[in-house]
Order: sequence, then structure tokens, then C-alpha cells
Amino acid sequence: MNIQIYAGKRNFDTQKAERYFKERKISYQLVDLHKKNLSRGELETLAKAVGLEALIDTAAPEYKTLNMAYHGVSPMAVEMLLTHARLLRTPIVRNGREATIGFQPEIWHTWT
Repeated sequence: MNIQIYAGKRNFDTQKAERYFKERKISYQLVDLHKKNLSRGELETLAKAVGLEALIDTAAPEYKTLNMAYHGVSPMAVEMLLTHARLLRTPIVRNGREATIGFQPEIWHTWT
């Protein structure tokens, strides 16, 4: 199992996700989206797992500032997600080609 937690901000769900894996002694890698943006390949893998639309945080201030509502799920939206990590809903928890968004221990349990 190769768990990666992508987080742009240390919100409550990110903290709970980290605690979930620590308590079960499952190693994970925390990827700080403020320091390192997703690569195109990572974004494509995540989009296949959960859908591109699910990755977009419509409540983020950048969503309105960048007029994302007009782009919808388009190639332009992909480019925006690659350059503006704050548009991503977090935490994104990835295990190979599987991924979840938010705190979802019922799914993570099936990965072990």
C-alpha cells in the first residue's frame, strides 16, 4: 500500500485523515500542495478515480476570482487546477490508482 495525502491547507479533515493512518501504523506521504503542484499525470490519475468535477472546490475564493464557473470541466479547468492548487478539494487520499476526497475511512479500510 502506497498512501499519499494531498493537502493544501491543514483543515480538520486533513488532520483526521493523517490520524487515521497514524493510528493504524500505515505509512503515508503528505504532499503539501502549497509547495508542490500536482503534475499532469497525477491530476489525470486522480480525475480517473474520482472525476475531474469532484476535485474542484467551488467554495474556494479562487474559484470565483478565476471565473471557474464559466470554464466548467474543460481543458482550461485542467490547466487551472495544475497551476492553482487552492482550487482542489482536500484532503485527496490516493492509493495507487484509487483515490478519495475528504475523510472517508470506510473506503480506506478496504485498501488494507
